[in-house]
Parts: sequence; structure tokens; C-alpha cells
Amino acid sequence: MEESYYKILFHMESNKILQADILDILFEDRNKEYGAYDLRKTYNRRLFKAIGVTGGVILLLFVGGMVSGRGRGEVVVPPPVEDVVLESAKTETPPPVVPPPKVEAPKAAMIQFTKPVIVDDNSKPDPPPTVDQLDDNVKIAAVTKAGDGDADVVAPPSGDAVGKGIVEAPKKEAEPEIWTKVEIESSYPGGGPAWLRFLNKNLRYPDDAQNNEIQGVVTVQFIVDEKGNVSDVHAIGGPEQGGLREEAIRAIRKSGLWTPAIQNGRQVKSYKRQPITFKMPE
Repeated sequence: MEESYYKILFHMESNKILQADILDILFEDRNKEYGAYDLRKTYNRRLFKAIGVTGGVILLLFVGGMVSGRGRGEVVVPPPVEDVVLESAKTETPPPVVPPPKVEAPKAAMIQFTKPVIVDDNSKPDPPPTVDQLDDNVKIAAVTKAGDGDADVVAPPSGDAVGKGIVEAPKKEAEPEIWTKVEIESSYPGGGPAWLRFLNKNLRYPDDAQNNEIQGVVTVQFIVDEKGNVSDVHAIGGPEQGGLREEAIRAIRKSGLWTPAIQNGRQVKSYKRQPITFKMPE
């Protein structure tokens, strides 16, 4: 590009270089009728013309808007605003509270208690009240006083507790030696999975039962004491032939210590029923 530029300058006459436009220098010895030369030549004139036309249109629109607004003479009136007077809230006076009528408690009849004193034989102190005067509605006090007769007077206790201030404690039910129903039953340590592992390792299927295809569920009942020891093991259900009951009893006796049952927050001695299933392989 730089080489062609110097080439153009070389072909132009030296007296025209200072007067020539940069566009003429670029298009020297080129086709100026193609259109590119004319577009570049008239670019500034077309640009100013477009700016002038756009500005004239904007000016006409602005002036036209002002003229049309003045011709109508319309004045925008704001909507009327009415003053609102807020009335003070009416405070309702609560109804007067009528106090309940005062009810006087019934007065109990009283008989003066005569304190025994040592006096001369000539003086006569007030005699003590007789048994007939002391009924359920009469209290013994320092002075004798008449009462309503129907006052709520608590009679003194009767029987052996009279005068002793002894209140009999409620009788506690005797706990059974061996519990049949408890809050938490005894269980094998480790739960069901540990019990299945123990049976798979220690329980044997008797040959007599296998030869005769005897199967079923044997229910074994036994006692688990407070320390987890197992005792009194016997079968209460299941096939009686084939030695299934004997094998189930043997497995329970071999199971070791169990987790004791819980009743009222403490370990107790209880009955336990444990089913053991014997099933022939298919």
C-alpha cells in the first residue's frame, strides 16, 4: 500500500500535489466513474444535508406542538379535594360491675372448755360440758357461743386413731414373684439378628424328625430372673414326635444370659415364651 501511494505521487505533476485532495491522490490513474470515488467525494455534503433535514423535522414537530397547545386553550384542572373530618371514636362506658353479695359463713356452735384448776372446796368452778352437749356440729373453744347448727364441721375420726393423729397409709399391692406381663419383655442380647446367628450355630435338626419329615414351630416357656439367668425351661407347644421339643429345650438352656424384663423402671423376674421353627429343606 505504501509502495502504490508513492507510485501515485510520482506520476502526478509536482505543481498539482499541493493543490490536490487526498481522495484525488488515492484515485489517480483509477476508474473514477465506478462510483466509489463519487460516494467518497460527496460524503460530507450528504452528511450535512441529512443532519439538517432531521433537525428541521424535529424543529417543525416541536413548534407544531406548541402552536396546537396554545390554540386549544385547555387548562388542566386538578380534581377537587374534599376535606374529610374524622369524628372522634366513641368510647363505650363499660357496665358497672356489681359485686356478688357477701355470704357469711355459717357459725359453728362452741362450748367453753373448762381448764382444770385446784381451788378451795368452798368455790365452785364452771362444770365441763356433758357428753350430750358435744354433738357433731359443736366445737370445743375458749368460750361458749351459739351457732347455726348446720355449719360444715368435720367430725373427729373414730376408731383406734381417735386422739392419735394417725392417718392410715394406702396399702401397696403385693408384687408377684414372677411377672407374666411386663412393660418391656426379656430378650436375647443383640436382638433378633444375634438370636438367629445363635440358632444357626447351635440348633441341630434331629435325625428322627428328618427321616420322618417332621417339622413345625416349638414354643418354649422359661423364666428369666433379674440377673438374666434362664431356668424352668419346658416346651408348651409344637410337634411331640421326632425330638423337636427336646432340641428346642436344649438350645434355650445353652443360650446363656438374657436381658431381664423391665417393670416400673427396674429389672424383674418374668416368664418368657420363645418360638423356634424347624423346617425341612425343600
